[in-house]
Amino acid sequence: MMIRVLIADDQAMVRQGFGALLAAQPDLLVVGDAADGAQAVAQARRLDPDVVLMDVRMPVLDGLAATRKLLGDRPADRPRVLILTTFDLDDYVYEALRAGASGFLLKDAPAADLIHAVRVVAAGDALLAPTVTRRLIAEFAARPHRQRPRPTALAALTPRETEVLRLIAQGRSNAEIAAELVVAEQTVKTHVGRILAKLQLRDRAQAVVLAYETGLVAAGE
Repeated sequence: MMIRVLIADDQAMVRQGFGALLAAQPDLLVVGDAADGAQAVAQARRLDPDVVLMDVRMPVLDGLAATRKLLGDRPADRPRVLILTTFDLDDYVYEALRAGASGFLLKDAPAADLIHAVRVVAAGDALLAPTVTRRLIAEFAARPHRQRPRPTALAALTPRETEVLRLIAQGRSNAEIAAELVVAEQTVKTHVGRILAKLQLRDRAQAVVLAYETGLVAAGE
Protein backbone atom coordinates (compact mmCIF):
# COMPACT_ATOMS: atom_id res chain seq x y z
CA MET A 1 0.00 0.00 0.00
CA MET A 2 1.39 3.39 -1.03
CA ILE A 3 1.90 5.97 1.72
CA ARG A 4 0.99 9.49 0.59
CA VAL A 5 3.21 12.22 2.04
CA LEU A 6 2.97 16.01 2.12
CA ILE A 7 6.09 18.02 3.04
CA ALA A 8 5.68 21.40 4.74
CA ASP A 9 8.85 23.48 5.27
CA ASP A 10 9.70 27.08 4.45
CA GLN A 11 13.11 26.12 3.01
CA ALA A 12 12.92 24.98 -0.61
CA MET A 13 16.11 22.93 -0.33
CA VAL A 14 14.70 21.00 2.62
CA ARG A 15 11.47 20.27 0.77
CA GLN A 16 13.37 19.14 -2.32
CA GLY A 17 15.84 17.04 -0.36
CA PHE A 18 13.20 15.27 1.72
CA GLY A 19 11.03 14.88 -1.35
CA ALA A 20 13.76 13.20 -3.40
CA LEU A 21 14.66 10.90 -0.52
CA LEU A 22 11.09 9.78 0.12
CA ALA A 23 10.14 9.51 -3.55
CA ALA A 24 12.98 7.01 -4.03
CA GLN A 25 11.19 4.54 -1.73
CA PRO A 26 8.85 2.08 -3.46
CA ASP A 27 6.09 2.48 -0.84
CA LEU A 28 6.19 6.27 -0.44
CA LEU A 29 4.55 8.84 -2.71
CA VAL A 30 5.18 12.57 -2.24
CA VAL A 31 1.89 14.16 -3.27
CA GLY A 32 2.86 17.77 -2.68
CA ASP A 33 4.69 20.34 -0.61
CA ALA A 34 4.02 23.64 1.15
CA ALA A 35 6.17 26.63 2.08
CA ASP A 36 4.12 27.77 5.08
CA GLY A 37 1.53 26.50 7.52
CA ALA A 38 -1.46 27.94 5.70
CA GLN A 39 -0.40 26.24 2.48
CA ALA A 40 0.13 23.00 4.41
CA VAL A 41 -3.44 23.02 5.70
CA ALA A 42 -4.87 23.85 2.27
CA GLN A 43 -2.74 21.24 0.50
CA ALA A 44 -3.57 18.56 3.07
CA ARG A 45 -7.28 19.18 2.64
CA ARG A 46 -6.95 19.01 -1.14
CA LEU A 47 -4.48 16.14 -1.51
CA ASP A 48 -5.57 13.94 1.42
CA PRO A 49 -2.10 12.68 2.47
CA ASP A 50 -1.54 9.89 4.97
CA VAL A 51 1.37 11.73 6.61
CA VAL A 52 2.28 15.42 6.79
CA LEU A 53 5.91 16.29 7.55
CA MET A 54 5.41 19.59 9.38
CA ASP A 55 8.18 22.04 10.15
CA VAL A 56 7.60 24.16 13.25
CA ARG A 57 8.98 27.55 12.28
CA MET A 58 7.16 28.67 9.15
CA PRO A 59 5.71 32.02 8.00
CA VAL A 60 2.00 32.92 7.78
CA LEU A 61 1.03 30.03 10.07
CA ASP A 62 3.56 28.12 12.15
CA GLY A 63 3.62 24.33 12.32
CA LEU A 64 1.91 24.20 15.69
CA ALA A 65 -1.05 26.34 14.58
CA ALA A 66 -1.23 24.46 11.29
CA THR A 67 -1.32 21.11 13.10
CA ARG A 68 -4.08 22.31 15.41
CA LYS A 69 -6.09 23.71 12.49
CA LEU A 70 -5.61 20.64 10.32
CA LEU A 71 -6.41 18.01 12.93
CA GLY A 72 -9.27 19.96 14.42
CA ASP A 73 -11.55 19.30 11.48
CA ARG A 74 -10.33 15.95 10.17
CA PRO A 75 -11.35 12.33 10.82
CA ALA A 76 -9.55 10.80 13.77
CA ASP A 77 -7.26 8.62 11.70
CA ARG A 78 -5.94 10.96 8.97
CA PRO A 79 -3.68 12.63 8.34
CA ARG A 80 -0.86 11.82 10.73
CA VAL A 81 1.39 14.76 11.48
CA LEU A 82 5.11 14.21 11.98
CA ILE A 83 6.73 17.32 13.41
CA LEU A 84 10.21 18.31 12.24
CA THR A 85 11.92 19.87 15.22
CA THR A 86 15.23 20.99 16.68
CA PHE A 87 16.62 20.89 20.20
CA ASP A 88 15.52 24.41 21.08
CA LEU A 89 11.78 23.91 20.54
CA ASP A 90 10.75 22.19 23.76
CA ASP A 91 7.64 24.34 24.25
CA TYR A 92 6.45 23.42 20.77
CA VAL A 93 6.96 19.73 21.49
CA TYR A 94 4.44 19.71 24.32
CA GLU A 95 1.88 21.91 22.57
CA ALA A 96 2.10 20.00 19.29
CA LEU A 97 1.47 16.73 21.12
CA ARG A 98 -1.63 18.26 22.65
CA ALA A 99 -2.67 19.42 19.19
CA GLY A 100 -2.59 15.82 17.99
CA ALA A 101 0.84 15.38 16.38
CA SER A 102 1.82 11.73 16.16
CA GLY A 103 5.54 12.17 16.55
CA PHE A 104 8.71 14.17 16.26
CA LEU A 105 11.84 13.89 14.20
CA LEU A 106 14.96 15.95 14.62
CA LYS A 107 15.78 17.77 11.37
CA ASP A 108 19.36 16.51 11.41
CA ALA A 109 18.32 12.86 11.77
CA PRO A 110 19.81 10.32 9.34
CA ALA A 111 17.91 9.65 6.13
CA ALA A 112 17.00 6.14 7.26
CA ASP A 113 15.35 7.58 10.39
CA LEU A 114 13.16 9.86 8.29
CA ILE A 115 11.98 6.99 6.10
CA HIS A 116 11.34 4.81 9.15
CA ALA A 117 9.47 7.63 10.92
CA VAL A 118 7.07 8.16 8.01
CA ARG A 119 6.27 4.45 7.88
CA VAL A 120 5.78 4.17 11.64
CA VAL A 121 3.45 7.17 11.80
CA ALA A 122 1.51 6.06 8.73
CA ALA A 123 0.91 2.69 10.41
CA GLY A 124 -0.85 4.47 13.27
CA ASP A 125 1.96 4.36 15.81
CA ALA A 126 3.56 7.31 17.54
CA LEU A 127 7.19 8.19 17.13
CA LEU A 128 8.99 10.09 19.86
CA ALA A 129 12.76 10.29 19.55
CA PRO A 130 14.40 9.49 22.92
CA THR A 131 16.00 12.94 23.04
CA VAL A 132 12.65 14.61 22.48
CA THR A 133 10.93 12.39 25.06
CA ARG A 134 13.57 13.24 27.67
CA ARG A 135 13.11 16.94 27.02
CA LEU A 136 9.34 16.58 27.24
CA ILE A 137 9.67 14.87 30.62
CA ALA A 138 12.14 17.51 31.79
CA GLU A 139 9.66 20.20 30.79
CA PHE A 140 7.02 18.64 33.04
CA ALA A 141 9.54 18.33 35.87
CA ALA A 142 10.34 22.05 35.65
CA ARG A 143 6.71 23.06 36.09
CA PRO A 144 5.42 24.01 39.55
CA HIS A 145 3.85 20.94 41.15
CA ARG A 146 0.11 21.00 41.35
CA GLN A 147 -2.59 18.49 42.09
CA ARG A 148 -4.30 17.38 38.92
CA PRO A 149 -7.65 15.61 39.10
CA ARG A 150 -7.64 12.37 37.16
CA PRO A 151 -10.25 12.22 34.41
CA THR A 152 -13.09 9.78 34.92
CA ALA A 153 -11.93 7.92 31.83
CA LEU A 154 -8.88 6.57 33.68
CA ALA A 155 -11.23 4.66 35.98
CA ALA A 156 -12.28 2.58 32.97
CA LEU A 157 -8.78 1.12 32.66
CA THR A 158 -7.98 -2.23 34.24
CA PRO A 159 -5.01 -2.40 36.63
CA ARG A 160 -2.90 -3.99 33.88
CA GLU A 161 -3.92 -1.33 31.34
CA THR A 162 -3.01 1.38 33.86
CA GLU A 163 0.38 -0.27 34.30
CA VAL A 164 0.90 -0.37 30.53
CA LEU A 165 -0.05 3.31 30.25
CA ARG A 166 2.56 4.20 32.87
CA LEU A 167 5.21 2.33 30.90
CA ILE A 168 4.15 4.01 27.65
CA ALA A 169 4.58 7.39 29.36
CA GLN A 170 8.09 6.39 30.37
CA GLY A 171 8.94 5.98 26.69
CA ARG A 172 8.99 2.18 26.63
CA SER A 173 8.41 0.33 23.36
CA ASN A 174 5.97 -2.58 23.07
CA ALA A 175 8.89 -5.02 23.18
CA GLU A 176 10.28 -3.39 26.32
CA ILE A 177 6.86 -3.39 27.99
CA ALA A 178 6.42 -7.06 27.10
CA ALA A 179 9.77 -7.90 28.69
CA GLU A 180 8.95 -5.85 31.80
CA LEU A 181 5.58 -7.54 32.31
CA VAL A 182 6.69 -10.96 31.06
CA VAL A 183 3.94 -11.21 28.45
CA ALA A 184 3.84 -11.58 24.67
CA GLU A 185 4.36 -8.45 22.58
CA GLN A 186 0.99 -9.08 20.89
CA THR A 187 -0.63 -8.94 24.34
CA VAL A 188 0.92 -5.52 24.88
CA LYS A 189 -0.39 -4.35 21.50
CA THR A 190 -3.86 -5.46 22.54
CA HIS A 191 -3.59 -3.54 25.82
CA VAL A 192 -2.38 -0.42 24.01
CA GLY A 193 -5.27 -0.60 21.56
CA ARG A 194 -7.79 -0.88 24.39
CA ILE A 195 -6.19 2.01 26.27
CA LEU A 196 -6.38 4.30 23.25
CA ALA A 197 -9.98 3.28 22.57
CA LYS A 198 -11.14 3.76 26.17
CA LEU A 199 -9.42 7.14 26.52
CA GLN A 200 -10.38 8.22 22.98
CA LEU A 201 -6.79 9.01 22.05
CA ARG A 202 -5.25 9.07 18.58
CA ASP A 203 -2.01 7.33 19.49
CA ARG A 204 0.77 6.78 22.02
CA ALA A 205 1.92 10.40 21.81
CA GLN A 206 -1.37 11.63 23.22
CA ALA A 207 -1.25 8.85 25.80
CA VAL A 208 2.08 10.21 27.07
CA VAL A 209 0.61 13.70 27.46
CA LEU A 210 -2.49 12.40 29.24
CA ALA A 211 -0.45 10.31 31.68
CA TYR A 212 1.60 13.32 32.77
CA GLU A 213 -1.23 15.87 32.70
CA THR A 214 -3.43 13.74 34.94
CA GLY A 215 -0.64 12.96 37.39
CA LEU A 216 -0.80 9.23 36.63
CA VAL A 217 2.93 9.47 36.05
CA ALA A 218 5.19 12.03 37.67
CA ALA A 219 8.14 13.52 35.83
CA GLY A 220 11.26 11.64 36.78
CA GLU A 221 9.58 8.27 37.25
